[in-house]
Amino acid sequence: MKIKHLLIAVSLPLLFASCKKDDDTIVDDTPVVVAPKPYAITEDFESGSKTAYAAADATLSTGSWNFNDALLGNLAADLKNGSKSVRLRTGSIAMNFDVTGLKTLYIKHGKYGSDANSTWQLLMSTDGGNTYTQVGNDISETNTTLVTDSFKIASTVTKVRFQIKKAGTARINIDDITFKGTGESSITVGGSDTPAGGDNAGGTGTATTPRGVTVGADAPPASGDNSNLLFGNPSVAGSVSAENFLLDMGYYVESYSKTRGTPNWVSWHLDATNTTNATGRLDNFAGFSGLPAGYFQVQSNSYSGSGFDRGHNCPSADRTSSADANSATFLMTNMIPQAPNNNQKTWNNLEGYLRTQVTAGNEVYVIMGSYGIGGVGSASSSVVNTIASGNVTVPSNVWKVAVIIPAGNNDLIRSATATRVIAVNTPNVNSIDSDWTKYIVTVRDIEKAVGNGFNLLSALPQSVQDAVETKKDAGI
Repeated sequence: MKIKHLLIAVSLPLLFASCKKDDDTIVDDTPVVVAPKPYAITEDFESGSKTAYAAADATLSTGSWNFNDALLGNLAADLKNGSKSVRLRTGSIAMNFDVTGLKTLYIKHGKYGSDANSTWQLLMSTDGGNTYTQVGNDISETNTTLVTDSFKIASTVTKVRFQIKKAGTARINIDDITFKGTGESSITVGGSDTPAGGDNAGGTGTATTPRGVTVGADAPPASGDNSNLLFGNPSVAGSVSAENFLLDMGYYVESYSKTRGTPNWVSWHLDATNTTNATGRLDNFAGFSGLPAGYFQVQSNSYSGSGFDRGHNCPSADRTSSADANSATFLMTNMIPQAPNNNQKTWNNLEGYLRTQVTAGNEVYVIMGSYGIGGVGSASSSVVNTIASGNVTVPSNVWKVAVIIPAGNNDLIRSATATRVIAVNTPNVNSIDSDWTKYIVTVRDIEKAVGNGFNLLSALPQSVQDAVETKKDAGI
C-alpha cells in the first residue's frame, strides 16, 4: 500500500490511522501499564520520480533518499511489487533521515532482467550518515523473482539509517523496504503496513526469531484419503533416531536428520483445495522452534553466501490455501541447500507440471528427498560438502516420486498396476539441464541409491509396487 502524509518528527509516538486508541481505564486507583505500540512502515517506491542513474536525491513516501547510479524502474524486466522498484547498478541508495525504535528491517530483492549474479551489502549508520557499518554478510543476488530477507537490529541501537550498496555492473532490483519497531519512532505516518514476509521473514542478516508451525482446518487429514503419509513411511521414521526423526508439520510430514540439518524426505498430498491462492507467496523463511533439544537450529540466513538456494521440498505454490499453509513451507526444516539452477529451473518446471495435473482433474501424492554429500552451487565450480559452519550437509542428489490418480475416494484401492508414477533423480549441480524429463528413473532406482532398506510406496500391495516401481514414466 502507499503511505501518505509522511512527516519527520522528534520523540513523537507513531500514530496509525488504521488503529484504534486503547480504551484503558483506572481500576482501584491502580494505573494500567500500556506496552509500547508496534509499528510497521513500508517504503514501496511507488511515489516520487527518479528516471536517470545520475546521483540525486528523491522524495519518496517515507522521506528523502539519495540515489547514486540508481533509478526507479518500471520496465517489464524490473522485478517489482506494483509499478516501480529501485534499479541499482554500481552505486547505492541511502536514507537521508533516521528511524528510531526499529527492531527489524525487511527488504525485497532480486536480479534485474537477465543480468548476471552479483552481490550487495546492507550498511547501517547510527551517527546521521557520517559513518556506516555493514550489517551481516555480503548478499548473493541470484534470485529471478523478488524474495524477502530480514535484518534484526540490536536493542541497544536507538537511531539508525541505512544504505544499500553494490559493486559491478550487473543490476539488481530493490522493493518494499519495511521498517518494523516499537515505541517512539521518528517517522509519523497516516497509515500502517505489514512486512511482506510476515514477522518471521527469512534473513540474510541476523536471523529472525524461530517460528513454530500453526495448523489450520485446510491441512490434509491425519490419516486416510488425502493424508500426507497415505502411501507409507518410506524410512519408518519415528521419535527414536535423531537421523530419521519424524516431524508431522500438518501440511506435510518429513523425516529429519540432526546431523545433516535437512530433511531426508518430505511427503504431502496435493489437490485443488491446496492451491486456491487464498494467500500469496509469503517468503517468510524462519528457523523451526519445535526441534528437540540439542539439534542445530538452521536459521533463515544459514545459507547466506553459500551459492545454494534455500530449496523447498514441499513447494510454496503447493500450499496457498491459507497463510498458515504457505508459512509452513518456509520453515527451514523444509529446506535443502539446492543449486540455484536445479531449484529455479529443473525442479520449478517439475513442480509446475505436477500442478497442471491437478488442474486437469487429478490428485497427486508426492515424496521428495535428497541423499549423498557434495553439490556444486553458483559460488564456484568446486564441490561443496557442507555450509553453515559444517552444520548443514549439501546433498549430491535430489529426487522426487509422484503418484498421479484421478480425483476421487479410496485412493489406495484405486492405485493399481497401471497407475502413473513419476520418479526423478537429479544431481545437485548448477550445470543441470532445465528439462526434468531427462532425469526420469524408476522408483526402485531411487530406493537403491538411498539404501538402508528405503521402501517407497510401501502401503501398496506388493504386486502393485512391483509393477509401478519398476517402470519409467514417459514424461510430458
